[in-house]
Amino acid sequence: MNKNMKKVELLAPAGSFEKAKIAFLYGADAVYGGTSSLSLRTRADMENDDIIKTIKYAHSIGKKVYVAVNIFAWDEKYEEIINMAKTLEELKPDGVIIADGGVMEIFKTYAPSIPINVSTQANIVSLHDCNFWYKNGGKRMIIAREMNKEQIKYIMENKPKDMEIEIFIHGAICFAFSGRCFLSDFLSCRSANLGDCAQSCRWSYNLYAEEKNNPGEFMPIETSKYGTSIFSSKDLCLIKEIPEIIDMGIDSLKIEGRLKTEYYLASVINAYRNAIDDYEENPQNYDYTKYLKELEKVKTRGLTTFYFNDRNNKDIQEYAGRQYNEAYEYGAKVVKYDDEKSVVEIKNKLQVGDTLEIIIPHKIEPFEFVLKELWDIDSDEEINEISPGVKGQQVKMKLPIKCQKDWIIRRKK
Repeated sequence: MNKNMKKVELLAPAGSFEKAKIAFLYGADAVYGGTSSLSLRTRADMENDDIIKTIKYAHSIGKKVYVAVNIFAWDEKYEEIINMAKTLEELKPDGVIIADGGVMEIFKTYAPSIPINVSTQANIVSLHDCNFWYKNGGKRMIIAREMNKEQIKYIMENKPKDMEIEIFIHGAICFAFSGRCFLSDFLSCRSANLGDCAQSCRWSYNLYAEEKNNPGEFMPIETSKYGTSIFSSKDLCLIKEIPEIIDMGIDSLKIEGRLKTEYYLASVINAYRNAIDDYEENPQNYDYTKYLKELEKVKTRGLTTFYFNDRNNKDIQEYAGRQYNEAYEYGAKVVKYDDEKSVVEIKNKLQVGDTLEIIIPHKIEPFEFVLKELWDIDSDEEINEISPGVKGQQVKMKLPIKCQKDWIIRRKK
């Protein structure tokens, strides 16, 4: 690693304690998560007990946790927010993510020892914006996704030295400006700004035109039989730009996706972990294509650099509303390794003859093998296939390499 190069933080989502463990296993330096009622993901499985376990576990292995309290809060929420601030003051997470000025004041009063990370929901788009939040108690600024690299460079070159900067490098992009959206609340009474977004921008819509000579008569505009996703965006992917981002001196690189699967987290985190480490070790030979190849095995929408390279970029919409990269899916998670018969928890149908890949932490190339034998977990009888039933269903298989608990196995469809 170049001695002058600052070590950058890889920050991953944690929608549950189990997902936090997967994130750390596959190379995250830190995770972020929050309770369903006070963060912007009400369907995440992270509650107070999970936050406690995540913080204790992370600190035991030298990792960090940032707790999201980034709702725009009505007055009736503040009693809960005060209680959360008091609790976190005792737990000592490495920071809290806040967007609301009122919530920030509560944490400055009741949890003064915890650093404040100003959420992307606060729409930070300028050095002046950064300085405002810095003077009011913010330590880290989570920059709006809408900024381009020249704007970010300007902030990096002129900000106070101890101000930290975090940017998004991968994941879903909100149709609204940094998530400031009312579409979900308007259409389905689920407020995005209180963490209950219905993702109305991903829905398919039918378009109609009014013929000027026949006012009041609307004719459908042909799309597909499913309509068209006129608001839906592609997913952000800055894997090619990693060298440029690291050279800027950015403090933290953030992956979006607290509601994503463990398989998604393992694949994406592992790709960026290897990319960052390889560039820091050998800056002259960075080849983004091998990391992109892994990212493209994950089921997502199309990928875009959004506005990072070009404020006039128009290749950001996903009008078809479809998922890409459907050649692979989550196969299984290792429960217990054994030389002959390892135990795995299945996530999709598996059968003898399937082509599987083991995603190895800190190694970009997965280990591919053909599944030759399966055994029932209880009777130990040989079986030909197994489909998921109850949660946590397990089966025995022979793994071709020594694996550790929680390693992820993908299935080629």
